[in-house]
Formats: sequence, structure tokens, C-alpha cells
Amino acid sequence: MTTDATQHSATDPQTRLSRSVSGKLLYLFILGDVLGAGVYALVGEMAGEVGGAVWLPLLVALGLALLTAGSYAELVTKYPRAGGAAVFAERAYKQPVISFLVGFSMLAAGVTSAAGLSLAFAGDYFGAFVDAPQRLVAVLFLVAVAALNMRGIRESLRANVAMTVIEVGGLVTVVVLALMVLGRGDGEPGRVGQLAEGVAPGTAVLGAAVLAYYSFVGFETSANVVEEVKDVRRVYPRALFGALLTAGVVYVLVSVAAVIVVEPETLAGSSGPLLEVVAAAGVVPEQVFSLVALIAVANGALLTMIMSSRLAYGMAEQQLLPTVLGRVLPRRRTPWVAIVATTLVAMALVFTGDLAALAETVVLLLLLVFLSTNVSVLVLRRDTVERPHFRVLSVVPVLGAASCVLLLTQQDGTTWLRAGVLLAVGVVLYVIMRITRRSRGADATPGTAVRAD
Repeated sequence: MTTDATQHSATDPQTRLSRSVSGKLLYLFILGDVLGAGVYALVGEMAGEVGGAVWLPLLVALGLALLTAGSYAELVTKYPRAGGAAVFAERAYKQPVISFLVGFSMLAAGVTSAAGLSLAFAGDYFGAFVDAPQRLVAVLFLVAVAALNMRGIRESLRANVAMTVIEVGGLVTVVVLALMVLGRGDGEPGRVGQLAEGVAPGTAVLGAAVLAYYSFVGFETSANVVEEVKDVRRVYPRALFGALLTAGVVYVLVSVAAVIVVEPETLAGSSGPLLEVVAAAGVVPEQVFSLVALIAVANGALLTMIMSSRLAYGMAEQQLLPTVLGRVLPRRRTPWVAIVATTLVAMALVFTGDLAALAETVVLLLLLVFLSTNVSVLVLRRDTVERPHFRVLSVVPVLGAASCVLLLTQQDGTTWLRAGVLLAVGVVLYVIMRITRRSRGADATPGTAVRAD
């Protein structure tokens, strides 16, 4: 990957949002969004697919995620506006319906992920403290996330800094505990290289890579807060790639530690797989680690809802969603209507499936978004801008698009059906908006930015 004069700082485009996010905060934002339920809740699922070599699909997923991240780095620094993939699609394809569906897919993935994370929060880790109805806890949790989101991006990201430090500390603890188990002569290092019996290695690794990919998604959310980042063209690529590589190293170490201490079959049968490692070590109280896991999942949900609300705001600014979603609190300068709307949708999704089902749907929807983004890079190469920006080699978006197609072929029919229903809702919403706009005699072209109250 190469840069195009990224050493020169350019004046950031004007925005009604507050530019209060530094490069370090952005790095922690992305890292905190990537680290979370993916490793705390899905290591067991991956072990069930691939056996002890959980690190292998994680490395495959990291490589595939970095390809698409390269495309995001180029487009975000070229067009630093909230809205992310929807803005890129509008510029590349000049078709309002495509731009809407790309943005809607991203939005649907975001709120679906938040719903899944709220269920993860309300599951076994929360059950270590209080025995309460899971979905009630999930809904109340989303209310708390919305309240923090409403206070402002700076307050939310400051909370993210503290929660990211805690969740990374929890993962480091797992690695240290594994070393302690090895030191006393227990554990089985040989399991790290063992694949599950009775499955083809390539099929097993690729199938587990789909789950592992969910562990790395979250980096794309940063495209929806770029209007609140200082010197975005210079700091964005560094924060993006740095956070993904950091997450990759942590994931590999944690997965190796987990299978050394606990048999893959045991991990696969647990909804709190890392808690199994803590229990086997017998050093750290299980409730202490459960609290760390809850903070990790909460952090992921907070950052996902920040993304979803900013995406809804950006699409409203582009007239792809009702302009009421672009309303901003006068003092806080946060998109309050978008926050309320996305939170209500996430609450509804809590009642539609479990964590695994929602996670699979999120991955499929995001793969469609990533496919569009990778193609957009190539289409928009003929569009030049005045300011310098990050630029990747042309082979990167080509390989990124191919990786998305590859992973899409690994999704089952039920997941396609669930995602198809969500996209059908988007199509209906788009048609209703077009009819409403025409009935009011509106002559604005969808995709043209408007000023919201």
C-alpha cells in the first residue's frame, strides 16, 4: 500500500458536527469496536468448526479484512463525509437506489449487530451476577447505550478509552493464565495445530473464517465519524491499520491460549468460552472476569450504535433517509433523532433471534457493503480531488472484492433469507420515500446534501 502525499496536512472540510476526535481516540475507537464479543463469545464457535487451530481462520479473516480496509482508507480520505459506504456508492454508481441499499445494508448490519451484542451482554456473563430475563436486560442495556451516545462523541469515546483498556486487559489476562497453566505442567500445547476430525481442512478453515470475520468487522464504522476527526486525511489510515493489526495479534494470542488450556470441544459447548479458561486456571474469580467480558461487549455495542446513528444522520444529509434524522442537539451537537430511531430498531431486533443468527446476518450484509466499496474504489479512480489522500495499489480493491464473493458463498440459505427480508424492507422504504417526495412536489435529487435543522 502507498500513500499520496499523506505527510501534508490539509484543511478539513466544514461540518456542523464537532471535530473533537484525535488520531489516538480514533485508533482506540476502531480497536474498541473490533475487540469485543467476537473474541469473548465466538472463540468457542470457531473451535467447533476448526478444532484447536483457531488461530488459522483468524489470520485468514485478518488478511481479508485488511484488503477491504485499504479501500476504506482511500475513499474516506478522498471523501471525508459522514455516510460511509452509501456516500461512496452514490458517487461511484450515480444510482440513488443503489446508494440507498448500500447505506441501508450498513445501517441494518449496525443495528442488528447492536441487538446481538445486547443479547451477549444479557447472557451468561451477566447471569454470573443477576438472574433476570435476557431480553429485558438487553433492552435496558440499549437504553443506557443511547443515553451515553446522546451526550456526545467526545464523552462516548472517552468511555470507549476506559472500556478498551479494560477489555484488552481481560484478554491479556487470558494469555497470562494460559502461561501459568503451562508453568505448572497442565494444558496441552499440541492442540494448537490440531484440526477437527472428519472435516476437510480447507472447508473447515474457510467456514470458521466466516465467523472469524465477524470478529474483525467494526473497522468500517469509523467511516461514519470522519466529520468529527481532526486532520482526517493524515490520521485515518494509521489508526485504521494499526487497530486491525493490534486486534489480530491479540486474537491469535488469546485463541492459542484458550485451546492450550481447554479442549476445543469444551470451548465449543460454552457461551462464555474464555470463562472456561479462567475457571481452569483457578486463579482469577469468575465474577471478576465476567465483569470484564460485560465491559468488552458493552464497548462494542456503544461504538456500533455511534456508527449507526451517524450513518443515519449522513444518509439524511444525502436525502437517502428522512431529513428529520439529520436534526442535531443545539448544545451537544449530536444527531439525537438518529440515535433514538436506531435504538428503537435495535430493541425490536432483540426479539427476532439469538446471537449466532444475528451475527451471521451481520456478516452477510457487511460483505455486500464491502463488495460495493471495493468496486467503488476502482470506479472513482477517474474522479480526482484537490486535496492529497491515501491511495492503495489497484490490486487491493480487486482482491478485496474477490474475498467478499468468496465469503458470501459460505453463507447458508437461512442467513440469505434473513438478510433478504431486511433488504426487502429497505426497498419498500425507498419506494415510499420516492412516492412521498413526488406527492409533495419535491424537486431535489436524492443524494444531494441538504441542511438539516
